[in-house]
Amino acid sequence: MITVTPAAAQQIKHSAKQTQAENMPLRIAATRKADGSIHYAMGFADEKDEKADQDLSYISEGVTLVVSAISLDLLNKTEIDFIELDNGEKNFVFKNPNDPNYKPAQ
Repeated sequence: MITVTPAAAQQIKHSAKQTQAENMPLRIAATRKADGSIHYAMGFADEKDEKADQDLSYISEGVTLVVSAISLDLLNKTEIDFIELDNGEKNFVFKNPNDPNYKPAQ
């Protein structure tokens, strides 16, 4: 299962409204890089994927998330958050225990 925090859900809904993507699910994808780390992508799913029948859907904080079966193993138990980084910039972060670069908060 993949979840979003309340802060991430608020930003996702705000972005959807700004881009006329309201009522569209958010597609989350992941691929493993050669060094073992995970590359993440997300965007509003305005068109059906050709393998959509294999997609899994989750609802978290009122946001519908769509994940392909291929990405699911890499994303299982991932939490998507929207935080302020050290440089003051705000961004989405993937807290993923499957990613070797993930370090849980102490």
